[in-house]
Amino acid sequence: MATTKLVMKLVYILLTLFTFTISPAISTAPEGCDSGAENPCIDKAKALPLKIVAIVAILTTSLIGVMAPLFSRHIACLRPDGHGFMIVKCFASGIILGTGFVHVLPDSFEMLSSECLNDDPWHKFPFAGFVAMLSGLATLAIDSITTSLYTVKNAIHTVGHNHSHGVVPETTKDNTQLLRYRIIAMVLELGILFHSVVNGLSLGATNDACTIKGLIIALCFHHLFEGIGLGGCILQADFKNVKKFLMAFFFAGTTPCGIFLGIALSSIYRDNSPTALITTGLLNACSAGMLIYMALVDLLATEFMGSMLQGSIKFQIKCFAAALLSCAIMSVVAKWA
Repeated sequence: MATTKLVMKLVYILLTLFTFTISPAISTAPEGCDSGAENPCIDKAKALPLKIVAIVAILTTSLIGVMAPLFSRHIACLRPDGHGFMIVKCFASGIILGTGFVHVLPDSFEMLSSECLNDDPWHKFPFAGFVAMLSGLATLAIDSITTSLYTVKNAIHTVGHNHSHGVVPETTKDNTQLLRYRIIAMVLELGILFHSVVNGLSLGATNDACTIKGLIIALCFHHLFEGIGLGGCILQADFKNVKKFLMAFFFAGTTPCGIFLGIALSSIYRDNSPTALITTGLLNACSAGMLIYMALVDLLATEFMGSMLQGSIKFQIKCFAAALLSCAIMSVVAKWA
């Protein structure tokens, strides 16, 4: 019940921010900032079919990515306690790290330093880096405080139950580790959903057919491996099946929903209006901070310092190579995304 309540609170926060994001979508761009005025690729008739393709393709690849780990128990080489799964998870963690550093954070810097924003204060202070830093620290606080609260609550509950039967309580180490996995899965999903909303809204609102074609390929690849990383965390969290599939479908459906909303607002959306740039830029910075923290601290560092990897230098090198490869791939994909 406690975990369910926490998930609902995180969902409520996301929906609140999602509603807030709609506001800049109907803003008007200042004179001289209409970047699409002379763009030959702007064609609403050609863009709409591409957006429908994007919805189907992104939904499908997202579901494949996030659901694959949930069924990995039935594949010998991808068992959650096996080396194959660990290598795949490190690869997917690198995808999340690359997303934060190479995709989301640079977008935030670009938006918040746009010439369409006032010079003071937006060009005189690095708001993108500042918000990303605060977001990382806030994620650390949420991670730490939530773990402490649930650990204490679980310990008190366990002691009270065992004492009622006259039994000495056993260690709660396994329960604490399971709790950590659940918090990691929920916070990671929240960070991913932030930038998924922004990606979907931006893709759905643009009528630049040339841009959409590249974005479809880039976002499909991106969501496939990001889904694998999230799916692995959901699997380790050992939620009940209903919660597993709810989190999986929520991840897979967020970007398509954002695209639908963008299509609905495409006639009045101005992605270079000051309000749109500020809101989207700050949301991206917040998401980047969360993703970078989660990838480095809760995913890569946790696994590399764990018993499985610490027991073999050769296996550590393989996992590091997998993470480095995925970061390199995301850096290449950044050319089109």
